[in-house]
Amino acid sequence: MTLDELLEQFDEVLDSGIKIPGKKTVVDIEKLRAVVDDIRLNIPAEIKQAKGIVADRADIIANAKREADAVIRSAEERARAIVAEQEIVKMAQEKAAEIIANAQTKSREMRKAAQDFVDDIMRRADEGLTANVAEVRKTRAALKHQVPTAAPKE
Repeated sequence: MTLDELLEQFDEVLDSGIKIPGKKTVVDIEKLRAVVDDIRLNIPAEIKQAKGIVADRADIIANAKREADAVIRSAEERARAIVAEQEIVKMAQEKAAEIIANAQTKSREMRKAAQDFVDDIMRRADEGLTANVAEVRKTRAALKHQVPTAAPKE
């Protein structure tokens, strides 16, 4: 029998008692004792069951707390890894931007040096050709002003 059923029997024994004036009732003591004994016998089982439920509840709460702590630790570690990864990516991007800027600067410097070199060669060629053209003109003019000498005999 359950504890509730035994308490119900206890009430029935009290209700079946003989009422006497002055708000008193005469009950069958043997029946009442038997119900109380049954209650005593059933209380430990129900208390054990309640204690088991409380212990299970405590275990469930402890397991849930451990799992929650593990999830939190895992999330914190993942967050730290993501932050570190983002820092690495940021540093790599900054380094890449620096390398690109240096490469662009060197490229401009090399292009300028190449242009200066070609311009210098072209200037020298121009000066050389101008000097040669002037020499050719001078020679032609000299040839035109020369008096022809006697034709060679054959």
